[in-house]
Amino acid sequence: MATAAWNINDRKNGKGRNLRGKRFSSLLYYLFMIAISCVFFYPMLWLVLSSFRQNREIFTTPFALPDRINLQNWVDAWNVGNMSTYAKNSLIVTSVTIVGILLFASLAAFAFSKLHFKGSKLLLLLFVFGLFMPLQSFFIAQSYIFDQLNLKDSYLGLILPYIGVGLPLAIFLLKAYLDSVPKELMEAARMDGCSDLVLYTRIIFPLLIPSMATVGIFSALNTWNELLLAMLYIQSDELKTIPVGLIAFSSRYMTDYKLLFSALAIITIPMIILYVFFHRYIVAGLTEGALK
Repeated sequence: MATAAWNINDRKNGKGRNLRGKRFSSLLYYLFMIAISCVFFYPMLWLVLSSFRQNREIFTTPFALPDRINLQNWVDAWNVGNMSTYAKNSLIVTSVTIVGILLFASLAAFAFSKLHFKGSKLLLLLFVFGLFMPLQSFFIAQSYIFDQLNLKDSYLGLILPYIGVGLPLAIFLLKAYLDSVPKELMEAARMDGCSDLVLYTRIIFPLLIPSMATVGIFSALNTWNELLLAMLYIQSDELKTIPVGLIAFSSRYMTDYKLLFSALAIITIPMIILYVFFHRYIVAGLTEGALK
């Protein structure tokens, strides 16, 4: 009896130690993640706080809290830097680019995953190569083509290359998700008389919405922040996007840091808010295909 009682007590003590060990490990994990988050979030916080200062304060007390919240810097940055025009251009280019990427990538992913046709593997391989090609590798050829087609200094001059650059990753992600969809679902739809178009619009497209949300967010972030192509192909001030417009706050001899930081805060905060609200769809879109 005594031995049995000791065994029961030992088991209880062991379970208690395991529970305390798990709680301690969880505490260390969360503390570590909080510390890492602070390291990555601090530059954004410093940027926003610096946007409320004057230039002299930024250099003399760069890490101190601002004396007051001066939103006039934001107003001046919006007006002086012509941010309304740049924001409108970025919004148009980003919106059309996202729609184009989602439409063409979903159609291509459906074809590569569910339709078997001659040369499909070769075409897919060409798109996969696009994942490894640097942006600078096609500047000369693309610039020559755009000159011949008179596409420079227009919205299409940015939208077309943005769609082309975004398609390889989008097709790869959407095809990986569609590969996990059971074949029986497709066969049942075809037995009911569904054509390829009906199959795509009524079955495939609704199934792709979580993954398309992931692709859309990544495409929006990349397009909104892209600078190199926007500098090369857009010369008219009325068509410049936000990243190019930010250069106006810097000259060869002087940079107005308070206005530059204010403009950066204005364009960065909406993207962070977008990510915060839709981060669950990013995780779901990247992992759902693997869980099917």
